[in-house]
Amino acid sequence: MNAKFQHIINNRALFTALRRDLHQHPEIGLEERRTSDIVAEKLQSWGYQVDRGMAKTGVVGTLKVGNGNKTLGLRADMDALPMQEQGDKAWRSTINGKFHGCGHDGHTATLLCAAEYLAKTRNFNGTLHLIFQPGEELLYGGRLMLEDGLFRRFPCDAIYALHNMPGIKQGHFHFKTGAMMASSDTLHIEVIGKGGHGAFPETAIDATLVACHIVVALQTIVSRNVSPFAPAVVTVGSLCSGEAPNIINERALLKLSVRALDNDIRQQLLQRISDIARAQAQSFGAEVRIDHINGSPVLVNDAAATAFAIEVARELVSEEMICTDTAPVMGSEDFAFMLEENPHGSYLFLGAGDEPERCRVHHPGYDFNDALIVPGAIFFSQLTERFLN
Repeated sequence: MNAKFQHIINNRALFTALRRDLHQHPEIGLEERRTSDIVAEKLQSWGYQVDRGMAKTGVVGTLKVGNGNKTLGLRADMDALPMQEQGDKAWRSTINGKFHGCGHDGHTATLLCAAEYLAKTRNFNGTLHLIFQPGEELLYGGRLMLEDGLFRRFPCDAIYALHNMPGIKQGHFHFKTGAMMASSDTLHIEVIGKGGHGAFPETAIDATLVACHIVVALQTIVSRNVSPFAPAVVTVGSLCSGEAPNIINERALLKLSVRALDNDIRQQLLQRISDIARAQAQSFGAEVRIDHINGSPVLVNDAAATAFAIEVARELVSEEMICTDTAPVMGSEDFAFMLEENPHGSYLFLGAGDEPERCRVHHPGYDFNDALIVPGAIFFSQLTERFLN
C-alpha cells in the first residue's frame, strides 16, 4: 500500500477497537440509534457537516474542500442481523438474538477510518458525501433514504460501496461490470380453501394440498420458462398450514424468495408465479391472495465507474490481487436502489480470506476480519483523492 497512507496504518488499533465495540452492541434495521450517534459524533468532531434522520437513523457526512465542482458519494451499511452469535471471542454480541453476522460493523469502521484521514489531509478538491445507511438487511433501507431525498439533497457524480467477502483471498479486490448481485423479492401466497374434518375430505377444499401443488408447479418456472442461460431462483422457504392431523385446513401460507440477475427476467418470474398460483388454486376450487412484501432490483455496476475503481486498486496492490470480472452472485444488496437512481457508480468485494475454517456471512460463527479496515480505508481514500482532484 502507498506510503502516504501511513496515518491510516497507524490508526489500525483505534478503528479495530471501534469495530469491536460496534460488534458488541449490534442494532438491527432502522433501530441503529447508538451506531448512528457514534458515527455522527465522530464525523462532526473531524469537521464534517452532518445530516441525520433519513430512513430514521441514516447519517450523511459532507466535507467540501477547495472550489471543485465534482461530488463523490461513499456508502457503508450499519445494521446487524436478528440472529444469535456463536463463539467466545471477547467482543461477542452483548445483545441476545442480535449479531453483526454480515460485517456491517466493519464496513462502518472502515468508512470512518477513511473519513478521519480525508478530513485530516484534505488532499482533494470537491465535495465528499459519506452515506451511512440503515436497514440494508431489510433490503429497503437504501430505498427509504432515496425516498427521503438522498440524492436530491446530496447529489453525487459517482457513488461507491464495498462489501467484505469470505471465500476470496484476504485483501484481494473483485470487480464486475454490469449485473453483479441479484434482485430479491419476497412474496407471500395465502391459499384460501374450505376447512373440514380429516375423515370427510369430500366436504372440504384442502388448502394444504393446494399449497403443495403450487410449490411443485412453481419449480417449472426456472426449468421451463426461463432460458438456461439466465440465472434465476424461486425458493419456497416456508409452508405453514394447521397443527392437527385430523383437520383439513381452510388456509395455508407460502413464503417465497425470488431472485434474478436481469430485471426483465425478474418481471417474468413475478408474473409466472402469480399466474401459476392462481391457476393451481382455481383447479381445486380454492383462491389465493398474493402479497409482494418487498423487493430490490438487480445491482448493476456502471462500466466507466468500475473501470475507474479498478485503476485505483491497481495503484495500491499488485495485479494478482485484482479480479476485474468476478462471478456475479445470487445474493442481494440494496445499494442496488442507489445505483438504479444514480447509475454512475460501482460496488465491489474486498476479500476477507479463503481459509476453510473462515465462516461465511450470515453464519452464526462469522466475524469481520479486522485486517480489512486498513486496505478498505486506503482504497476509499485513494478513490476520493483521484476522483476529486
